[in-house]
Amino acid sequence: MKVAVIGAGLMGSGIAQTFAQAGYEVKNIDTFKDALAKADENVKKLFEKKVAKGKLTEAQKDEILGRLTYSPRMEDIKGAAVIIEAVPEKIELKKSVFAEIDKLADPEAVIVSNTSGLSISEIAAATNRPNKVMGAHFFYPAPVMKLLELIRGIATDDETYNTMKKMAQKIGKTTVDAPEFPGFIVNRILVPMQNEAAFMVMEGCEPKDVDNAMKLGCNFPMGPLELTDFVGVDIMLGTMKGLYKGFSDSKYRPCPLLENMVKAGYLGKKAGQGFYRYDKDGSIIG
Repeated sequence: MKVAVIGAGLMGSGIAQTFAQAGYEVKNIDTFKDALAKADENVKKLFEKKVAKGKLTEAQKDEILGRLTYSPRMEDIKGAAVIIEAVPEKIELKKSVFAEIDKLADPEAVIVSNTSGLSISEIAAATNRPNKVMGAHFFYPAPVMKLLELIRGIATDDETYNTMKKMAQKIGKTTVDAPEFPGFIVNRILVPMQNEAAFMVMEGCEPKDVDNAMKLGCNFPMGPLELTDFVGVDIMLGTMKGLYKGFSDSKYRPCPLLENMVKAGYLGKKAGQGFYRYDKDGSIIG
């Protein structure tokens, strides 16, 4: 079975890798050729490390990589039984991509959005087949994280849902059915906690004290501010804004400190500075 993944960023390339490892023929598509080249380079380096550590044989590596190909042409979604969109979390962009997919995809193809909280029904309305559209929220890094949130739009039919659920099981994911409300399950609970942790820093707490309190008091493997830096302060703020807009509830008001950090370029680990400072290998230095 052929799977097409639209978007070759960190999430898209990770989703493509996940399906290739599970035995699917995968076409990772992105109109930015540099993104495709980087995704190809990164996955090859990853598998070379696995071979060096004895986790994969050379033959297994070659077999997986042979199932994973890259293309800048949207037309290459033809023949795919399942198409997964993994472009940036902007509703108008996703609707535009889905409208294009609708024109090119096979009639029976299942079309899936890897959104972390946008309306599946609104995205599906950009197509002439809303019954074949649903959401599947993968978590970063996609090849490692076991959870997959499945989200049905108003028109999603049972066949579409069952197809994605079976594929999720084959790629080793545990699924939960999430409601079609902003944030779904995980982000609706997690992101407000991260937001509250940012408020505590704004009020004078040290980031390490907030994180240590949650790690030692709640047995969290990573503190909420460390997690914000890991995901990206801008990404976390965008999700919080989506909750605030979607529910029109003041309890989801984004922390002003997050706004200032994004304006200053303090985007977290990827920028070398967030709530903590990072050296070149990603270790916290202050």
